[in-house]
Amino acid sequence: YVNPPVTGSIAGVVGAGGNLGAVGFGLGFRQMETLQAFYLMGGTIIASGFLTFIISIKGHAGLISGHDSEEAISAYKKTEGGPAQQTLQVPEPDADIAEDVEDKQ
Repeated sequence: YVNPPVTGSIAGVVGAGGNLGAVGFGLGFRQMETLQAFYLMGGTIIASGFLTFIISIKGHAGLISGHDSEEAISAYKKTEGGPAQQTLQVPEPDADIAEDVEDKQ
């Protein structure tokens, strides 16, 4: 479900969420009794788990409803049982441009 050009943005949001949770639960343990803080942590985790049921990604089936689009099904069938058909390629440097850069130095 991750679009390769935006993996850095996704990693940033996930990392920031982890830091936010650490600060929030740290403050919870500082301000509350230990048992209450654990109840808060457990309740938050259970609630976020239930929220995953309503996540909807365009073109893909949800956990409890919907169906995959034809495009998603065909992409899955292309990569099933083997390496992905489309991989990112490292661009080759343009020889003419590289020569011009070397001449300028």
